[in-house]
Amino acid sequence: MIDVPRAPGRAVTLGRALALATHPGPTVAVTVVATLLAVAAGVPAGRTALLCIAVLAGQASIGWSNDWLDADRDRAVARADKPVVQGGVTPSLLRRAALAAAAVAVVLSLLLGLVPGLLLLLLVASGWAYNAGLKRTIWSGAGYVVGFGALPAGVVAATPGGAAAPWWLVAAGAALGAAAHVANVAPDLEDDLATGVRGLPHRLGARVSAVTGAVLLACASLLLVLGPEGRPTATGWAALALAGPAAAVAALAGTQRFQRLAFPAVMVLTVLDVALVLLGGSALA
Repeated sequence: MIDVPRAPGRAVTLGRALALATHPGPTVAVTVVATLLAVAAGVPAGRTALLCIAVLAGQASIGWSNDWLDADRDRAVARADKPVVQGGVTPSLLRRAALAAAAVAVVLSLLLGLVPGLLLLLLVASGWAYNAGLKRTIWSGAGYVVGFGALPAGVVAATPGGAAAPWWLVAAGAALGAAAHVANVAPDLEDDLATGVRGLPHRLGARVSAVTGAVLLACASLLLVLGPEGRPTATGWAALALAGPAAAVAALAGTQRFQRLAFPAVMVLTVLDVALVLLGGSALA
C-alpha cells in the first residue's frame, strides 16, 4: 500500500511533488516526440495512443527512479529544486512509483508487439542504467545514445507490418540523445563533482562539453533535413534555420550565465524538428 497523507492540502502538495519528480520537461518532450513520430510513420490511432501512454509511463519511471536513487546526493548539495529535498515526497514512495510505472511501461510496450516493445523498452532500460550508476563513468552518454536511437526505431516498428526505421532517423535520434546528455549535465557539473559523479562531460570540462553538444545538435538537424530521399522541403529549411540559434545556445552551456538554457533549447528544437519532419511528409516507414 502507498501511504498517501489524508489531509487535502497535503495531498495536493504530494501530487505536485510526484509530478515534479517525473522531470516533466523531458518527460513531456520525449512523449510528444514519440507521438509525433508515430503519426508521421502512419501508426494507427489506437496503437499511437497506446504507444504514447507506454512512453509516458517509461519516462515517468526514469524521472522517479532518478530522484529516488539520488535522494542522498541531492540532500548533500541542498538541491532546493528537488521534491525530496523540499520534503514533498519520500524516497520510498518514489521507489514504489518508479517500479509501478516501469511495470506499466513493460506491459503496454509489449502489447505493441515484441520488436517495437523491446526497442521502446531499451530507452527505459537505458534511463534506469544511467540513474543506477552509468552516469558516474566515462560511458555516461551511452544510455542516451542507445536509448534515443532506439526510440524512433521502436516507433516505426509499431507500424502495420513492422517496418524498419530509416538510418538517418535512428542516427538523428542518437545524436540528439548525446546532445541532450551534455546539455542536461551542464547546470549540475559542480554539484555532481562534489558528490563523486564523473561522467564524460565532467571529464571533458564545461566548455568542451558545450561545444560538443552544439555540434551534435547541428548534426542531428542536418540528418533530419538532408537524410530523407529527394531535395529538402521548405519545412526542412525551416528546421535548419531553427537549429542555428538552438546550437548557439547549446554552445553557451559551458558558461555560468547560459548553462541552464541549453537543455530546454535541445528539447524545444527536438520537438520542433520532428513536427517539421511530419509537416514535410518525410517517409519514415
